[in-house]
Amino acid sequence: MNLKLIRNFAIISHIDHGKSTLSDRLMEKTKTVSDREMMPHLLDSMEVEQAHGVTVKSRTVQNTYRANDGQDYQLNLIDTPGHVDFNYEVKKSLSAIDGVILLVDATQGVQAQTVANWRLAHELGLPILPVLNKIDAASAQIDESEEQIRQLDPALAERKIYHISAKTGLGIADLLEAIVHELPAPVGDENSPLKALVFDSEYDAFQGVIAQVRVIDGTLKKGAALQLMANGQKLLAKEVGIYQPNRLPVNELTIGEVGYVVTGIKDPKQVTVGDTLTSQNQPTKTALPGYQQSQPVVYAGIYPVDDYNALQEALQKLALNDTSLVLRDEQSEAMGPGFRAGFLGIFHLQIIKERLETEFGIEVVVTAPNVSYRVQVAQKGQDIQTVTVTNPTKFPDFDQILTVEEPVVKATIMTPSDSVNQLMKLADDYRGVFMDMGNQGDYVRLVYQMPLSEIAYDFFNQLKSLSHGYASFSTEAIGYQEADLVKVDVQVNYAQVDALAFVTHRSRVAEQTQQLVHELKMTIPRCLYPMPVQALVEGRVVARVDVPPLRKNAAVNGQARSISKKQALLRRQSANKRQAAQSDIELPQAVFNALLSLK
Repeated sequence: MNLKLIRNFAIISHIDHGKSTLSDRLMEKTKTVSDREMMPHLLDSMEVEQAHGVTVKSRTVQNTYRANDGQDYQLNLIDTPGHVDFNYEVKKSLSAIDGVILLVDATQGVQAQTVANWRLAHELGLPILPVLNKIDAASAQIDESEEQIRQLDPALAERKIYHISAKTGLGIADLLEAIVHELPAPVGDENSPLKALVFDSEYDAFQGVIAQVRVIDGTLKKGAALQLMANGQKLLAKEVGIYQPNRLPVNELTIGEVGYVVTGIKDPKQVTVGDTLTSQNQPTKTALPGYQQSQPVVYAGIYPVDDYNALQEALQKLALNDTSLVLRDEQSEAMGPGFRAGFLGIFHLQIIKERLETEFGIEVVVTAPNVSYRVQVAQKGQDIQTVTVTNPTKFPDFDQILTVEEPVVKATIMTPSDSVNQLMKLADDYRGVFMDMGNQGDYVRLVYQMPLSEIAYDFFNQLKSLSHGYASFSTEAIGYQEADLVKVDVQVNYAQVDALAFVTHRSRVAEQTQQLVHELKMTIPRCLYPMPVQALVEGRVVARVDVPPLRKNAAVNGQARSISKKQALLRRQSANKRQAAQSDIELPQAVFNALLSLK
């Protein structure tokens, strides 16, 4: 393919602004997919994507478009996620392209993730093509949205903003011409040694790891002897191909083309996203810069209900497709063997849990999510040490702790003016510290410093509820800050349940522990005897409630007994059962969901 006739681009936007629908129209207009095969959100192929109506995984598709100048252009499109939890997917995609379409919903205007994704593209120096979607909607605010786009970037002040309706196809023909004439062609040297970027990967049970690549220099041919530069792993290109959007084998990939290579490698850990693929016989001298590894935001324990080995295999396969998922083995006294997993956010955790259930048929129990803490520990006869704690069960004893630091973020909230008061109160309730306030078009920008642990679970849902869906939210990590935090231990039937431990601010201990024990009272399965549920802080019981028994009536045996005799019989029965079952505690998912409901 002539290098000047190739365009590599991605669509970036806020969630629900119409990226996947626009991808459908581009494939439809270029006849990449036939009318019989066409379906809504074709690139969102996973069940969880279709269930939630969001893009989780970036997808690549090659389109061939005959422009008005009579030339056939190769358009390599990458559809990216819009949810903040999958920002790392956007970063990976942008490194493999030469330009972006910045898509803005005319009914919503520029929102927080629009700004965040624009910054990623701007930092990489990528040309930006501004596009306004849903212009045919009754509530479209075209002039206001255009002004917000122009305020976003001075370079866009004089640029034409293309108006489309991805749903009806209005303006798609003009957009395709703009992609061809306004976005640049890739650059590279055909005669140089092979240099290709591995920007994503997937796992096939029969073919092993399938690496998604962008060829920078040289030619990638089927059957070539290749190697990965990061770890020196050698492989054979068993198959080379492109996505249309399903895999289509070809003989070779040339400069600027985006496609895949079947490596045959069975160990998912051997292929790293961001690695450079080159030839064994004539390797390139310098590797591509690659990616900065994503850092988990929240952690949670994942335990199998039945088969540990099946869960281990499934998580390893998911980790190959999702490089932002961090795993390590964990052993719980109450739950048995499992994994401590790091996620980019609560929605990311939810998607992984659902993929385990739908794609692998594995039922799991997920503990309450938490963040990482930095704790200064002083032990007798030893120097002061700083340890990073990602699991509340590993939190040091209170008599050894000097200070505890928690991660804090700079939170930016974009909201209509009529919701400002409610959202400022919400931020205060979540221990937010006010930093700045300003106007951006018709929206008010609120900037707060907030503990990550406070916003990790339901802050975003509360934000959307109070603003009727119009507010948007983005965060930026700014480090750690000292706080008065304590560990809360939970005992069920006087046996400590390590999987229920959590860390909270001292000022919230009384309220949260009382709420927790009463929630557990309703969710822990009952036995034939009363079971006390206790919350302890620094060795002291701060809240307690008894789970009522499924009582066996001592008078149903047909014998006439006095009331005192019946009560004595129940007491002996209760004591015997309690002693036998103290360590035999089974906890369903509903028990851990009670932790998530704490305010």
